[in-house]
Amino acid sequence: MTRQPLVARRAEDLLGAAVVATAPVAGGDIATATRLRLNNGTTALMKTLPSAPPDFFESEARGLRWLAEAGGVRVPEVLAVDHECLILAWVEPGKSSVDAATSFGRALAATHGAGAPSYGLDRDGYIGRLPLPNRPADTWAEFFAGRRVLPYLKLARDRGAIDDDDAAAVEAVLGRLADLVPEEPPARLHGDLWNGNVLWGVDGQAHVIDPAAHGGHRETDLAMLALFGLPNLPRVLDAYAEAAPLADGWQDRVGLHQLFPLLVHACLFGGGYGPRAADTARRYS
Repeated sequence: MTRQPLVARRAEDLLGAAVVATAPVAGGDIATATRLRLNNGTTALMKTLPSAPPDFFESEARGLRWLAEAGGVRVPEVLAVDHECLILAWVEPGKSSVDAATSFGRALAATHGAGAPSYGLDRDGYIGRLPLPNRPADTWAEFFAGRRVLPYLKLARDRGAIDDDDAAAVEAVLGRLADLVPEEPPARLHGDLWNGNVLWGVDGQAHVIDPAAHGGHRETDLAMLALFGLPNLPRVLDAYAEAAPLADGWQDRVGLHQLFPLLVHACLFGGGYGPRAADTARRYS
């Protein structure tokens, strides 16, 4: 590790501790990530994004702290935050294992079980770089349709990422959500729980990062884990169900919950995500 003076000084101003070395960290596609070694022997991760959207890193920090309060899944400690920067305790990377997957499934069930005041959250947030509306709703079906599907369906149409016929297929299933998905009390969700946001630590535990935290249906987090794959996912799901049994038929509803991340990806990356969301929706028509 060398020492980047500008990065180090910014971190020192926020942490009140000397930074003796820095090193770039690969992997992020939004913020610049830097590993910091502090003079007290500890290591931290610094994320920076010049001209970040308003409340961008503050929103992430609030989400991490809210998840940590549940005492379930492991979350890196927030060390400092401002409008263009977030500093977290470093998670030393390890490997997935059956034991770690089992522990993660149980811990995620505990986080979800901590609950939320409502479907949504008292503040809007972000999913990637996109704004994430969180205004609370009385039912999950209303929240999921109005805050998770329709805003990104509109944006995807505006960006040419989904055509009118495919958009109509997605819209058609929204009126049936209340019949298709059993209502449950709001769970405390990570909200963007794909494989890249699960860090397997050398401590033998899974740690989650980059949340889009809110109150929602717990099946949504599980469906997102399945969307892009996760090491030992069957063991995670089995351990979760052992700790907090899921309503009958939840496997058949995975695609419904995946409409949200598919449309977000259509907005961000285009490609085949829009048609894929439509094909998924048609399975429930």
